[in-house]
Amino acid sequence: MAGEFGTQFMPQMSVCHYRDGWSTEEMVPSDSLTLHPGAHVLHYASTCFEGLKAFRQADGRVAIFRMDRNIARFAQSTRLLYLPELDEAQTARMITQSVAYFRDQVPDAPASLYIRPTHIGTEAAIGKAAARSDTSTQYVLLSPVGDYFSGGEANLRLLLDDQGVRCGPDHGMVKGGGNYASALKHIERARAAFNADQVLFCPGGHVQETGAANFMLVDGNEIITKSLDESFLHGVTRESLLELARAKGLDVQERELSIDELLKRAAHPECEAGLTGTAAVVAAVGTLIFDGHEHSVGTGAPGPRIRAMRDELNAIQWGTAPDTRQWLTQV
Repeated sequence: MAGEFGTQFMPQMSVCHYRDGWSTEEMVPSDSLTLHPGAHVLHYASTCFEGLKAFRQADGRVAIFRMDRNIARFAQSTRLLYLPELDEAQTARMITQSVAYFRDQVPDAPASLYIRPTHIGTEAAIGKAAARSDTSTQYVLLSPVGDYFSGGEANLRLLLDDQGVRCGPDHGMVKGGGNYASALKHIERARAAFNADQVLFCPGGHVQETGAANFMLVDGNEIITKSLDESFLHGVTRESLLELARAKGLDVQERELSIDELLKRAAHPECEAGLTGTAAVVAAVGTLIFDGHEHSVGTGAPGPRIRAMRDELNAIQWGTAPDTRQWLTQV
């Protein structure tokens, strides 16, 4: 599994096509996809995707983590982009059958098999800038990935941006290519000017999310993260971590968090912050950059609370702790 995260792929993928109904899915080579140069997706960004993982369990079996929640979000993105409606049962079948096809090649934990369901508009119609694509293709790519922390535990630098936005405020719930593309200019500028790893978007002075992950603050017994609305992506990892935290009796607060409050709390020695997502579960944030000044989060180093949250969720994913919430789909 040498190379960067997500750059290697299994040699085959599951694919189906929509034209007045969904075709039967089939396994095809994963190194190419035929599209007309006028395909809607290439001009008007009619594309959405998901990211989830299959894990080799402690007993040798293979299980997919929270497939139902990812498929539900995939279907939601599809509807918000006005792509042809998904057959969710077919999508589930495509995912499970793809993983089963390569079951023997799913790596041992902490490595995993990353799963990327994708839905794209394929109608050849460059005059449809203000209309939906009536045809589409859905496929499921598989990518074996190593331990996100194999190069050492993350300690990220975030630029707080109270001027820019990741995407349109009514479009944040879509996990689509356009939202990531619109955030890229902010991220590249932050890297060049401040050596930042990511941008934490704070429209109106209130913390939202980064270009690719949800944000949470851990201050003593309190866990603070933005309440759900349509302006940002509702992370499945975020949801899982908060459910586990509530079960442990921690004070989970889904609410507005201003930049001022964030920086004041970050000065507390016990304070920690993290970015949550499929790739890393939760990656520690050590430095916040705002208005030309750098602010350490707590000690400025990864702390025990973020690490414990990651370890607890990993234990469920890897089958070393009981799956009491039925989050795993055995393949």
